[in-house]
Amino acid sequence: MIRVSQNMLFSRYVTNMNTSLSDLLDLNIKSQTQKRVIRPSDDPTGMTRILDHRDVIRSLEQYKENVDTAKGWLGRSDSTMLQASTLLTRAKELAEQAATGTLTADNREEISYELRSIFDQMVGLANTKFEGKSIYAGHKTDSNAFEKVMWMTTNDADLNANNTFRVEGTSNTTVLVQFIDTTGATAVGDTMALNDPNLGIRYSTDGGDTWQTDGAINFAGGEARLLMPSSGTSVVFNQNSNVRINDSNNANDSRGTWLWLRNSARYLGDDVDSVKVDAMGNGTSVYNASASGAFPSGGAMVRIDNTSAVAFDEEIEYSFSIDGGLTWKTGNRAYADATASNAVLSIQPGGVLTLTSNGGNTLQPGTQFVIRARTAAINLDISETERVQVNDIGKEIFGGIFQDPDVVLSNGGNTVILGSSNASPVFYNSTDQGGMLLASNSGTTKNIFEVLGNLIAFTETNNQTGVQQMLASLEVAHEHLMNATASVGGRENRLTVANTILDGLELNEKELLSNVEDADISELMTDLAQKKIVYESVLRSTSMIMQLNLSKFI
Repeated sequence: MIRVSQNMLFSRYVTNMNTSLSDLLDLNIKSQTQKRVIRPSDDPTGMTRILDHRDVIRSLEQYKENVDTAKGWLGRSDSTMLQASTLLTRAKELAEQAATGTLTADNREEISYELRSIFDQMVGLANTKFEGKSIYAGHKTDSNAFEKVMWMTTNDADLNANNTFRVEGTSNTTVLVQFIDTTGATAVGDTMALNDPNLGIRYSTDGGDTWQTDGAINFAGGEARLLMPSSGTSVVFNQNSNVRINDSNNANDSRGTWLWLRNSARYLGDDVDSVKVDAMGNGTSVYNASASGAFPSGGAMVRIDNTSAVAFDEEIEYSFSIDGGLTWKTGNRAYADATASNAVLSIQPGGVLTLTSNGGNTLQPGTQFVIRARTAAINLDISETERVQVNDIGKEIFGGIFQDPDVVLSNGGNTVILGSSNASPVFYNSTDQGGMLLASNSGTTKNIFEVLGNLIAFTETNNQTGVQQMLASLEVAHEHLMNATASVGGRENRLTVANTILDGLELNEKELLSNVEDADISELMTDLAQKKIVYESVLRSTSMIMQLNLSKFI
């Protein structure tokens, strides 16, 4: 027999009461949260599935946030381009008025005032920001995409093609420059060199009404500097060239070389015009390396892995890295036929490195090539497999002029690397193909800032023919702008579709999560009521039994 002591009874009653209370509290928590699984011990397998579903839902929520951000960027760009389109429409109306032969010089000057206002508004639109970030400057989002500068147009095709220049200083009006022979010995339309001491200039800041003759040409260090003291500007030509002489008695004779110094805008943002390749190792100077295709923003590195020197018509073994050299993809081979003078090395995901022999040269083991890819696009992930570009490259939409940091020029026999600390920058116009021209082009172009700059110059100088030429460019520029607007609209539509898909995926994941995690409310309420009855029963029975003691039997 086992003696049941009062202490044993008390311990058993307390245990039963605590167990009932714990069950009741657990059900109360589940009834409050309406969750079947709250802690891993409730359902270890189910908790694993719950965590997986929660991770998916969090990723979907992040994608939706990216979609919202992208909508903000693209929406601002869309409205900006529509405003720019309105400005171009107005510019076309003004140009059509200025192109008619019935207007006087004063009428065209009056039109130029509004055109200057349109130009300033266009610069402001090109510098549009969203949440403090520039949307047209590539990754340089903390600064403006464009700045106003002085640029030049010339009617001299030879000067335009055979020289580079820069314009220094500023002017509130177009500066018209003509070349003259100070001795009068050269016939009108014949040429003189910029370094000829008898070559002189005259210039006008009031549209050709009056002309200043205090200008001068200084030629030194391979550069020709045209000084116009009263205009606040000067032009520096990178090298010597010939110019055509104007009639010293007739400023309207167009047989000579004319220069229009006028407004334009310089692009300050990122571009994606080229991929730079640097070669390191023995013998790298005897062959050329170029890259093309798609590269990650950090570029790539390529290493020649042959154990001995290899010719371009032999099998080339190589490795490449797209993470800065942390990991290398080895075992790659480039094959060539017996007559090959170059080798094409494929680099994932879609880039190509082309090595060209200068004649019988070989690749040395261990030679490395560093590929530096320019990048300007800002992409946001909107799904596991899809990204959308939220910005645009300003110079590809608005044009302007741009300094290519990789261009090398010859300056009087000296090498000038643009962008270096000891070299004066020489800027270029963006062409229709996104490349460069050596000088300004007043012909047909889709470069908005160049079109407007030339249009202002021609209206201010009463050049009806020049205005008529700009009409065609305005049409081309407007069409180009609308195509860019359509591109933005297409991406906005992609975001709408993506958001709908994400909503559906999120709803599906939440349903799957609910099936595992959520409790059956009716079942839960029944269990809760039962646990309350059990707990109350334990309390009542315990209170009745625990009242029994020895004194009750005395």
